[in-house]
Amino acid sequence: MDDLDTIADSIRRAQRIVILTGAGISTESGIPDFRGPQGVWTKNPDAEKTATLQYYVGDPEVRKKAWRNRVESPLWDAEPNSGHRAIADLEKKAALHTIVTQNIDGLHHRAGSSPEIIVEIHGNVREVKCLGCTWRAPMEEALERVLAGEDDPRCHGCGGILKSATISFGENLVVEDLERSQRAAAGSDLFLAIGSSLGVYPAAALPEVALGAGARLVVMNAEPTPFDRYADAVVRDQLGVVLPKLAELV
Repeated sequence: MDDLDTIADSIRRAQRIVILTGAGISTESGIPDFRGPQGVWTKNPDAEKTATLQYYVGDPEVRKKAWRNRVESPLWDAEPNSGHRAIADLEKKAALHTIVTQNIDGLHHRAGSSPEIIVEIHGNVREVKCLGCTWRAPMEEALERVLAGEDDPRCHGCGGILKSATISFGENLVVEDLERSQRAAAGSDLFLAIGSSLGVYPAAALPEVALGAGARLVVMNAEPTPFDRYADAVVRDQLGVVLPKLAELV
């Protein structure tokens, strides 16, 4: 498959489509990626500490920086872009079974994709959780405390450390989410990896699971990925442009 017409034909023929999305689909919504040429961690490797559990738990200064970053995050003003909306459109036209997203921004929900088919495999930033007990709440509650002067808010219940309900490096994925994603990939006949560098495991193993089950693979990403050589098609075009075209062809 080497053009949009052929990819669209494969989408029409597919009976069980799984889409994996990464940071690349949200950059056009003003959310910077992490590992791209202009990525947050590419330009400032030290910033990765705020997303690494051992540093976050072990160093109050890392937590304070993380909370400042959350308050100032472009996530809160971001809107779904045409790429997100095109995926929501594909759901209405084709046999889209599951959207597995590595993103924590919630933009697939806001674009109109059905919540029941979305797996947020890296969690989400809409909630805050306590690392010491089971307490959870909307993120707004914690951000209000930070804005009121608490630079490292703690759990009112147990005094534990609070963090966003995202999966940090060194933190286990939610088993149910991982297993659901793996089952979906194993049952797919067409797998689209969109806006992902396919370098962060275990999510990056999903294309391999799909290929092992005989699925066709389409990779749509601005930069090369380790799976390009195995893909039936590789698309480098801007996602906010190419995805609407693809959805229209379907």
